[in-house]
Amino acid sequence: MTADLVARKVTDLFAPQVLVIAMPPLVGLVSSGWEGAAWGVLAAALCGGVPAAVIAAGVRSGRLDSHHIVDRARRTGPLLSAVAAVVAALILLIALGAPTLLVATVTAMLAALAVTVPITLRWKISFHAAVCAGTVAVLAYVLPAVPTALVGGAVVALVCWARVRLSHHTPAQVAAGAAVGLTTTLATLTAFGL
Repeated sequence: MTADLVARKVTDLFAPQVLVIAMPPLVGLVSSGWEGAAWGVLAAALCGGVPAAVIAAGVRSGRLDSHHIVDRARRTGPLLSAVAAVVAALILLIALGAPTLLVATVTAMLAALAVTVPITLRWKISFHAAVCAGTVAVLAYVLPAVPTALVGGAVVALVCWARVRLSHHTPAQVAAGAAVGLTTTLATLTAFGL
């Protein structure tokens, strides 16, 4: 398998949509059992499913180059739909009494978007790196922290390598994305007292 093929597979496997759909049900299950998993499915459907559907429709219509939205100029519409979906998820989770950790997780997603969306309008920060690093931070909270952080850190590094290898980002763009994802998530969990 060539390095480019590995990079493409890593990029697809750890795409923001994939992580945002997979992580909330897992976090809910680990932290609050099956009821938490159900809350996580709701969060995943809104935070990940809605933006994924918007992006898929954009790719089908030819407005977007791929589900990774390589062309930075085309990111604004899908990102605004992601922000709206995350806000809707947060309002629903709070109003319906979801577990605090899931509310904090969705709040962290919104915080990361609040930083990355304005940046990407001028500079192509890596959403892959941001979402991956944020996901690792949340998982390190609910799973054994040290092994999760070590394995997760390796996965973040692999994702960063893949994005640079495919020439979709520079090293600075993936480093900035990872830093934003990690710091906004840790700051949010801390703000929630978790």
